[in-house]
Amino acid sequence: MASDVDTAPLVGRAGTVATLRSALLDDVAPGHTAAVFLSGESGVGKTRLLSEVGEQVRQAGALVLTGTCLDIGDASPLHPVRQALRRLDADLAEARTTSAVRGLLQVFDEETPGPDGAGALLERVAQGLHLVAGGRPLVLVLDDLQWVDRSTRQLLLYLLAGLGDLQLSVLAAIRAESLRGAHPLRRVLAELRRLRSVQVVDLLPLDRAGTDELAAAIVGAPLPSEAADQLWQRSGGNPFVVEELARDRRDGRDGLSDTLREVFLGRVDALPQPAHAVVQAVAAGVEPVEHWLLAQVVRLPEDELLDAVREAVAHRLLVGADDGYRLRHRLVAEILAHELLPAERAALHRRYAEALTAAPAELHQARLAHHWRQAGEPARALPAAMAAAREAERLHGYAEAHRHWSAALTLAAAPAVGPPDGGRPEPVEVDRVELLSHAAEAAHHSGEHARALTLLAELSADPAGPPTCALHVRRARYLAAAGRSAPAEEEYRRVLSSTDCTPHERCTAAARRAELLLHLGRYAEAGEQAREALDLAAGVPGSTSEVVLASAALGFSEAFLGDPADGLAVMRRALETAESSGRPEDVACAYLHLAELLTGPLNILEEGVVVARRGAERVAELGLGRTWGTRLLAVATNGLFRVGQWAEAEKVVAAALRHRPSGADAVELLLARCRLSVGYGDVEASDRDLEAVATVLAGGGARHVLPMLILRAGLAMWQGRHDLARQAVQRGLTESRSDDVIVLATLAWHGLRAEAEAAASRTVEVDPTAVRRLREVVDRVTRKSAQAGAPVRYVADGFLALCDAELSRLDDGRGDPELWGRSATEWDRRHHPYPAAYSRLRQAEALLARRSRMATAGKLLRQAHATAQALGAVPLSAEIRTLAGRARVTLDDAPAPAPAPRPRAAPAAPAVDELAVLTAREREVLAAVAEGLTNKEIGQRLFISERTIGVHVSHIFDKLQVRTRVQASAIFLRNRPE
Repeated sequence: MASDVDTAPLVGRAGTVATLRSALLDDVAPGHTAAVFLSGESGVGKTRLLSEVGEQVRQAGALVLTGTCLDIGDASPLHPVRQALRRLDADLAEARTTSAVRGLLQVFDEETPGPDGAGALLERVAQGLHLVAGGRPLVLVLDDLQWVDRSTRQLLLYLLAGLGDLQLSVLAAIRAESLRGAHPLRRVLAELRRLRSVQVVDLLPLDRAGTDELAAAIVGAPLPSEAADQLWQRSGGNPFVVEELARDRRDGRDGLSDTLREVFLGRVDALPQPAHAVVQAVAAGVEPVEHWLLAQVVRLPEDELLDAVREAVAHRLLVGADDGYRLRHRLVAEILAHELLPAERAALHRRYAEALTAAPAELHQARLAHHWRQAGEPARALPAAMAAAREAERLHGYAEAHRHWSAALTLAAAPAVGPPDGGRPEPVEVDRVELLSHAAEAAHHSGEHARALTLLAELSADPAGPPTCALHVRRARYLAAAGRSAPAEEEYRRVLSSTDCTPHERCTAAARRAELLLHLGRYAEAGEQAREALDLAAGVPGSTSEVVLASAALGFSEAFLGDPADGLAVMRRALETAESSGRPEDVACAYLHLAELLTGPLNILEEGVVVARRGAERVAELGLGRTWGTRLLAVATNGLFRVGQWAEAEKVVAAALRHRPSGADAVELLLARCRLSVGYGDVEASDRDLEAVATVLAGGGARHVLPMLILRAGLAMWQGRHDLARQAVQRGLTESRSDDVIVLATLAWHGLRAEAEAAASRTVEVDPTAVRRLREVVDRVTRKSAQAGAPVRYVADGFLALCDAELSRLDDGRGDPELWGRSATEWDRRHHPYPAAYSRLRQAEALLARRSRMATAGKLLRQAHATAQALGAVPLSAEIRTLAGRARVTLDDAPAPAPAPRPRAAPAAPAVDELAVLTAREREVLAAVAEGLTNKEIGQRLFISERTIGVHVSHIFDKLQVRTRVQASAIFLRNRPE
C-alpha cells in the first residue's frame, strides 16, 4: 500500500513544470536572478510541484536548497535558509562545498549586533551562498512561504534586487488563503511583481479531465460515470482530496461523509492505536518533527514506533523525510485540534517541551516557548521566550524579537499554574520594566510604531520605569518615525523646557528636534535649535553624537538661508570633533553631511567629490565601508555626474558595489548608478535599477521618492513615453512636502519638458491642468529661492532658466532661442555640461524653426554634439543628429553606430521597393505624412516653407500614382524598413 501511495502520478501539471523550469533555469542569464511564487489553496499540489521541479533543475546541473517555513508566528530568523543548508550539509560528499556550507552555518551562530546591523548579515549570507554555489546556478526552494519570518523576507528582497552577485532562482509555495488582510507577505509580493524576472503563478485545481485521470490512476481503472461525478463534486479538483477519496473507493471504504473533516477523521480513526498516536503527536508539533523528538513524545519502543510511522505514511497522513515527519496536509492538524480534550492537548505540548529541554543538542528557544505556552505553563515558557527574543535581536530579526518580547510580557502577567503532578516550577524573576523597554524598542525598529507607542505608554505608567525626560525623548523618536511630527516636536519641547531633565537629555532633545525641523524644511528654526544644542553639548561630556547631528542641521540651515561660509565652518568643526572622539559613526556622519553640503546647496562639486571619496576611505578604515562608505561614494558619483566625468563616476559606482550594500545605502547607490544609465540611454539597466530601488524600499524611504520619480520621468522621455513622464512628475508634486527649491525646480523642469515634448511629438495631448500646476511650482520656487542663500539661489536659477525656456516651447510651439541661449550660459557658468548641451540643442531647434541664423544653429548643434559624444550621452547625441539631419547640418563627428535592434519577426516585404522612385527629401516628407502631420507641421519639422512641402507632396503623388494622403501613407507603411 505504501508503494502505491508514493507512486501516485503527477497529473495535469506537465505544462506548469516546463514553465517553471524555464523561468528558474533555462531563461536566467548568468549573474541574474529570477523567482516564481506558486500560490494556491491547501491541497492543490504546491509541495509536490516544488519537489518535481526541484529534482528536474537539480538533474540539469543546478544546486538546489530546499527549506520550509515554520507554522508558528515566532519562528527563528532565517529558519528556512538555515534548514536548507543543514539538509545540504547532510547530503553532500564534496569537501569544498561541505566546507562552504558549514562556514555559512557558522555565520548564523556567530552573528552579533553591530553598527552594520542586519545589512552586514545579508551581505555575509549572500557571499556564503556564492561560495556554496561554486559557479553553479543556485535554486532556493521554499515551502509554506506564508509563514516566512521577516528576516527571510528581507533576504529575498536583497537577493532578488540583484545585490547578491550570484545567479539565483527562487521557487516558493504560498497558501493563498493565508494572505488575507494586512499579511506582511502581500506587500513584499506587490513590490517583487515590479521586477520583470519575478512571476506569481496561481496553481489552480485540476479540471474535470485531470481529476478523472488522477482518480483512475489511484483506483487502477476508470471510475463509473456516477462515481466520477460524485468524486468531482466532492473534491472540486483539489488533488489531495481527489487522492483521498479515490483511495477510499479503491480500498472499499464506503459510507464516508460529504465533508472533508469527516474524510480526515475517518482516515485517522481507521489507524491502529500507535499510528493514531503518532499522527496526533505530529499534528501538535512544529514541523518537521524529528524522529528522536517524536519518540520522546509518543513513548513507544523503537520497533513499534517505526511500525506506527509506516502505517501513518501508508494511510497517506504522514510524509517522512531526512529532517523529520510532516502531515501530508496541514488541514489534518486543524481538524484534529478540535478532537483532543484540552488536557490531552496540553499533555502533548508538555512532552514536547520536556523533550526539547532535556535534549543535549542546541535548544530551539522559539519552539520551546511555543510548547510550554501551549502546555499552559507560562513560568516555563517565559525564559524560553526571552532567550528566543535575544537570539532574534542578535540576528537583527527585530520583527521576531518584537513577537517574542510581546509573548514574554503576556507570559509574565499570566497566573502561575502547577502541573497535574502537583509540582510547581521555580518562579522566574523578571523585570517588567525591562520587558516593556525591550518590546517597545523592538517594535520601533521593526516598524510597528503604533505598538511601540502603546508599550511606551505602559512603560511610562510603571512607577519603576525610566525617568520622565528619557521617556519624552523616546516617545518623540517613535512619534517622528510614525510620521507624527507635530506631537514629536511637542515632546522635544517638553524636555527642553523642563528643569527636571538632565543636561544630556536636553542636549539630545535639542539635537534631535533640529534634525526633525530640518526634515520638515523649516531651515531657520532648525538652525536656531541646532545652535542651542551645540551650546548645551559644550557643557555635556560624551555628547559627540549630538554635536554632529546638530552641526548637520546648522550647516544646512546656514547654507540655505545665511552665509555659506558659516555653514561650512560648522561642518568642518563637526568633522574635527568626530575625529578627535574616534567614534566611527560620528566620523562617518560628519563626512557625509559635509560632502552633501558641498555637492548640493553650495555647488562646490570638485571639492565635494574629493571630500566624499576621502571620507569613504576613512570610514572603510573604521569598519563602516559597507554602510556609510557606500553613501559617501554615492555622493561622489552624483558630483562626478554633474561635472561631466561620467567614466570616472562609473568606476566609483563599481567600487561601491563591491561593498554589497543593502537598504537605504543600496538605494542611494542604485539611484546614482541609474542617473548614469539614463544619461547613457541604457534603458534596460535604468529600469532594472529603478525596479531594484522600489524593491529594496518595499514601500518605505520617502526621502528617495523625488529622486526616483525624476529619474523615471527622464527615462520615460527618452523612450518617448511622455504620458509616463507626466505621471511621475505629477505623483512627485502630489506626494512631496519638500521645500528644497533645487529638487522642486528639477522636478518642475522635467514636468514642463514632458509637456513640451508631448506637444512637439503629438504622441499625447498637452494637459493644461498639469501645465498650470507646474507654472505655480515655478512661481513658488522663484519666490522661495529669492529668500535662500546665494549658492542655493545660484543652482535654483539654472533650473528656473530651463523651466522658462521649456515654457516658451509650450507657448508658441517653437521655443525662444534667447531663453535657451541664456540657459546654456547659466549651465556653462556652473560647469554642468549635460544641461548646457541640452540647452544648445533646443536653442538650435528654435532658430531653425524660425529659419533664421542658420549658421549659428549649425554651430550650436556641433557644440552640443561634441559635448554629448564626450559624455557618452547616447539619447542626447541621437536627438542632435536627428535634428541636424532634418536641417541638413553637417556635424564634425561621424554619427555613432545605432545599437543593434532586438531580433523580431518581420512582416513579409514587397518584392520591389515602391519608394525607390522618391528622393531622400521626398521620403522624409512622406514619413511625416504617414504620421498624420499637416503641410504646415511638416514644414516646421523640416525647416522649409509650407508651400515647398505642397510641391513635394504633389511630386510624391505623381511618382507613386496615388491621389490621396491615405494611399500614399499605406505605400510608405508597406515599404518602410523594420
